[in-house]
Amino acid sequence: MYILLVIIAILVCFLLGLIVLIQNPKGGGLASNFSSSSQLMGVQKTGDFLEKGTWVLAITLMVLSLAINVTAKSGNGKTADPALKEQIEKASKPTAPVAAPGLLPAPSAQKPADSTKK
Repeated sequence: MYILLVIIAILVCFLLGLIVLIQNPKGGGLASNFSSSSQLMGVQKTGDFLEKGTWVLAITLMVLSLAINVTAKSGNGKTADPALKEQIEKASKPTAPVAAPGLLPAPSAQKPADSTKK
């Protein structure tokens, strides 16, 4: 389901980019190459159709983004690889500090300082 939604979102992105490039801005844009579509329904109706198509595709992309976020399997604590889960558990366990030979002992092994002297 997740992969299907991602593929549909990619297609919607492609179509949204295409329909935005086809629209006729004040300067002309790529819509001048598609002049037959303007002659088919008239200039005003073509602009309305492309504007409504842009809105529909933009809203569809937002809904798809939310659906992809809901169907994603991140955040529920499940990992697909058990070996990865074991590594994460090993890394999260605290280890006792070990003093290297010739160095001072670990801080937990030192005597507390005498606080009675002033």
